Amino acid sequence: MGRTRSRKLALIIRISILLVVIFSYMIIGSVSNNFKSIVEADVESESNYGGGRHLLTVVTDVNCTPPAIDEFPSDGFTREQRQKGWILIHVFIACYLFILLAIVCDDFFVPAIKKVCDGLHLSEDAAGATFMAMASSSPELFINSVGTFVTQGDIGVGTIVGSAVFNILAVPACCGLIANMVLQLDWWPITRDSLMYGISVIMLIGILQDGKVQVYEAALLVGAYVFYIISICFNKALSNTFNRLARKCKRKHNYTAVMSETHPLLGKIEKNGNCPLIAEQGVILKSEVTLKDCEELDEPMDVWSWPSQDSFGKQMWFLLTWPICFLLSITIPDCRRHSKLYLLTFAMCVVYIGFTSYAVAWLITAIGDTINIPDSVMGLTFLAAGTSVPEAVSSVIVTKLGHGAMGLSSSIGSNTFDILLCLGLPWLIKTTFYPKNAEDSSIIINSSGITYSAVSLLSTLILLYISFLLNRFKLDWKIGLTCLSMYICFLIFASLVELNVFFQVNLPTCNR
Repeated sequence: MGRTRSRKLALIIRISILLVVIFSYMIIGSVSNNFKSIVEADVESESNYGGGRHLLTVVTDVNCTPPAIDEFPSDGFTREQRQKGWILIHVFIACYLFILLAIVCDDFFVPAIKKVCDGLHLSEDAAGATFMAMASSSPELFINSVGTFVTQGDIGVGTIVGSAVFNILAVPACCGLIANMVLQLDWWPITRDSLMYGISVIMLIGILQDGKVQVYEAALLVGAYVFYIISICFNKALSNTFNRLARKCKRKHNYTAVMSETHPLLGKIEKNGNCPLIAEQGVILKSEVTLKDCEELDEPMDVWSWPSQDSFGKQMWFLLTWPICFLLSITIPDCRRHSKLYLLTFAMCVVYIGFTSYAVAWLITAIGDTINIPDSVMGLTFLAAGTSVPEAVSSVIVTKLGHGAMGLSSSIGSNTFDILLCLGLPWLIKTTFYPKNAEDSSIIINSSGITYSAVSLLSTLILLYISFLLNRFKLDWKIGLTCLSMYICFLIFASLVELNVFFQVNLPTCNR
């Protein structure tokens, strides 16, 4: 009984994300089918064009792009077999892995993050921008490392742009629409993380302009992330300093600054079990989160108790998820029972999230290849959503519990982690220890389309910040609806660009 609400929340998250992605694909699918023949005809007439928008691809004289599915291991099926119906196996496994990710985040990852906050005395926004962002971005680091060292493939800019925009717009949309509450956020964490992410994008653009990544440039990316972590360590002092400067300004502010690290998240408990989330200057923001809901997070998983008092549907759900719960219960220590093992719990969650998300990305790529969705569009939509599921699930869960700053800092901080470490670290290792040429250790890349990528990344960040600024830094349904609308508009426009409707960006996929 105690886990009923959290199970409902996890189910709502999965259904909502699935509906958004399916709706987006209905639009994108129709667009891609209309323009596919036009694009192929244009490219055939310009067969000498050697472009292609990839980050780690050595520039060669080709007029097509290798299919993205070649970057993954074989699934044991041919394309013809998948088109005859075997693709349903991929769909079922992908959906089941989505459920596994949701349970890992709900029952193990979020409690471990809470223990990390308590053990290291971190504010919720600092924990979200560091530990939570690192763990939820582990799929990107894993995929990028495999692409750099194992398959010698590339990391498409489309995937990076799609994943980043999903984190910036889709995750806040889910938090605002599903959380069902109004949360007053502190302006400093959002400003800090947005500023660092913007600097990261500008650094990436500058590095890619000359078509090469040098050792010192890769080291600069990694060093920038180290600087970011150091600034997080002094977060309280920086926050106090900038808040004092803000108070000295004579400009009129229409929002109330809330110091999330110094104010309790829960006020006095009322008779009906409800409790205010934040109370300051006589303003109380209430939600439907009850004391029982808050305690549910600390309730350990019990895989041996049959829910005899629940409905038939919940009992079927228990049977469906029992193999997952049993596997997790014997492989991940529950830090709610064994509080001293929270670091091991956190590490195991990172392993599960990384490998599961890689498998989801693999299956989704196979599905897209089977139904003839262009790889460039796949990178913006399904593949981006698949690799960003941990951010969405974990951010919505912690936001539902009242930790809005943690959820938003995680979604923005994970993008900073993706650029500075997921790209910078593999590049640094490859250029330092595994250069292809002893005389020149740089990585040759193709910077075609980098201006479009910069505009995409920076514009979505600016739009998000302006939305919070106009909404007085409140996370509510208005922010959720605004971000969702902007995300759908971005998908439509970006897909048109990726399909070469406005100008030449991508080559067609090579025939196999």
